[in-house]
Amino acid sequence: MTWLILGLVVFLGVHSVRIVAEGWRTHMRARIGELPWKGLYSLVSIAGFALMVWGFGQARLQPEVLWTPPVAMRHIAALLVLISFVFLAAAYVPGNAIKARLHHPMILAVKVWALAHLLANGKLADVVLFAAFLVWAILDFRSSRQRDRAAGTTYPSGNTIGTALTVVVGVVAWAAFAFWGHQALIGVAPMARAG
Repeated sequence: MTWLILGLVVFLGVHSVRIVAEGWRTHMRARIGELPWKGLYSLVSIAGFALMVWGFGQARLQPEVLWTPPVAMRHIAALLVLISFVFLAAAYVPGNAIKARLHHPMILAVKVWALAHLLANGKLADVVLFAAFLVWAILDFRSSRQRDRAAGTTYPSGNTIGTALTVVVGVVAWAAFAFWGHQALIGVAPMARAG
């Protein structure tokens, strides 16, 4: 569990700099340059992610069950993760009304994904991992909206084609991950468990 927590601290810590130290971040980027900042940010992120993944894998070897979620939670989680994938697609597909309305759909995707996994899992390592991401996403979304208001940021309105394409991309990506990718990468078949 120690490595999981350390990985979370490093990974989410580096992703929290804008939440807690926007001025310092701006100063450091100006001081060392844009590319060195991005390189350092990426290296620390990768290190934190690797620690987090390895620590989670280690924690799963000796699971501590806190509770056993009812089967209905698995179905709810599957639906929430579908919504999360649509939000994630909205961050990248141009001209969609979802991003125009929500402004930061990727952060909302993380928030919904983390909540879904908290509902469907009752082991200690799962709770630590997904609760950490949920708290981070809540704080980051709030911080991002505050920065938008302070800067007077406006988002272009979306169109029907962009929005429809976003939904299709999100649903297809969700189906591929739910029915194949999750098992291949994580070792758990969520749709088999949801049945």
